[in-house]
Amino acid sequence: MRQRTAVVATLATALLMNLSGAPVRGAMQADPHTGTWVLNVAKSKYTPGPPPKEQTSVYTVKGDTLSVSTRGTSADGKPLATDLTAKFDGKDHPVKGSPDYDGVSVKRVNSQTIEFTRKKAGKVVQTARSEVSQDGHTRTITTTGVNAAGTKISQTGVYDKSSER
Repeated sequence: MRQRTAVVATLATALLMNLSGAPVRGAMQADPHTGTWVLNVAKSKYTPGPPPKEQTSVYTVKGDTLSVSTRGTSADGKPLATDLTAKFDGKDHPVKGSPDYDGVSVKRVNSQTIEFTRKKAGKVVQTARSEVSQDGHTRTITTTGVNAAGTKISQTGVYDKSSER
């Protein structure tokens, strides 16, 4: 009986751990930012306005790396597309598609919060703070700074987590 119990315990451990001793993916909890986020225009505030007509961001966090792909439609009907991949290392990383900034550094504050420092030609132009609610259903990103025209901005974008991923 003792031998059978030892075998069952060994099999259970094997199911939860891979050969390196790290938990198997299914046993790990996903980062709260990871997922597809849809802008809730009615709950958001853009100064100066107007806000985008629609916008969806896909966040992927793997280890110490964040990837964000954002697509949408501006207030005047033009397509929006921004992409970035950055490590949580405080160093500058390139951003594609934004007229406002061409680089970003990211910092993990805690499991629910990420801070962004956005730069244009090496100069800080915006700071942003992305926070996911404790229930994981809402993400709020607060941004201050200047846009490409040099106009001061203050934005609070409220995003709902999509069931798609």
